[in-house]
Amino acid sequence: IIGLAGEWLTSTANTNMFTYEIAPVFVLMESLTLTKMREIVGWPNGEGGAISNMYAVMAARYKFFPEVKDRGMAALPRLVMFTSECSHFSIKKAGGALGIGADNVILIKADQRGKMIPADLEVKIIDAKQKGAFPFFVSATAGTTVYGAFDPLHAVADLCQQYGLWMHVDGAWGGGLLMSRKHRHKLSGVERANSVTWNPHKMLGVPLQCSAILVREEGLLLSCNQMSAKYLFQSDKQYDTSYDTGDKVIQCGRHVDIFKFWLMWKAKGTVGFEAQINKCLELSEYLYNIVKKREGYKLVFNGEPEHTNVCFWYIPPSLRGMPPSEEWWQKLARVAPKIKARMMESGTTMVGYQPQGKSVNFFRMVISNPASTRSDIDFLLSEIERLSEDL
Repeated sequence: IIGLAGEWLTSTANTNMFTYEIAPVFVLMESLTLTKMREIVGWPNGEGGAISNMYAVMAARYKFFPEVKDRGMAALPRLVMFTSECSHFSIKKAGGALGIGADNVILIKADQRGKMIPADLEVKIIDAKQKGAFPFFVSATAGTTVYGAFDPLHAVADLCQQYGLWMHVDGAWGGGLLMSRKHRHKLSGVERANSVTWNPHKMLGVPLQCSAILVREEGLLLSCNQMSAKYLFQSDKQYDTSYDTGDKVIQCGRHVDIFKFWLMWKAKGTVGFEAQINKCLELSEYLYNIVKKREGYKLVFNGEPEHTNVCFWYIPPSLRGMPPSEEWWQKLARVAPKIKARMMESGTTMVGYQPQGKSVNFFRMVISNPASTRSDIDFLLSEIERLSEDL
């Protein structure tokens, strides 16, 4: 409700935020909020701007090759980026959109839990160098989309330091855990990154859209994107022109996304966000413990989930007690889509499903609503069983 009130107010004001004079209060709110987010990451300085992973790639490319801003990609060697095979598609999309090429976004193998394997990263960095390419960017993930896995950030940071690459952490989904003293250890090493994506509209429950890119090196985002349009960004204004943030970003007109987050943070406090996050993690642990023991359920991977993602198959009575074979897995692959269709028809609940690697369609239950309860979890499982009685 608090975030929604903030969204209503900013939509009513319908102002922009490319210069301080257009929206002075909102610009100051953004500056203070991003400063606080950087401090939570572990950086006393640095800068930030609202959007996501593509800005990190742009900043990294500019850091290594500032001439790209004026001369374009033709002036550069073949650039290569690396990210986990379990990472978000936006990393590959950024490679395509920025002219680096999706084929030059090299996927690194992940283990059974969905974590990037550092040894494979090193092999592929060396291979790219031997082939004459210029490796410049590694995106580690803190909270993968499907498994909710956290890549080994310290190991990735060690390799980036050794080979001179920019380290980015995509914490769009998992960044919220930095607010929790109980769970922030899962992002240990994030302070060593050069940039971090963090989306408050995910785990923190801020109304869409509210995302941030945090960059450790102060002034880099501005240098990368600055065009110094004289009709907006005059250097002789009678105030501190560092608050004219519009030149840091790609777009000129920009919706005020900060107020709803600022207002929620003021109302809840960090302690309030922490309690909200901890509750969601506790509910996912509750679901995991039931699925682990309950007849008819099979976990996609062994071990307690790191985030709120709980991935499992439901095995209907007709498939139980049979040895898994290729035909058995093919039949199981059709179960989740059928149950999902019945969920939508009945309107009682809805859970997403997908395949991942060699694993056929499974349910991925993600808990991000702190209003959820254990009884909701119990109801969900009862519905899965009710809707699949004849399968």
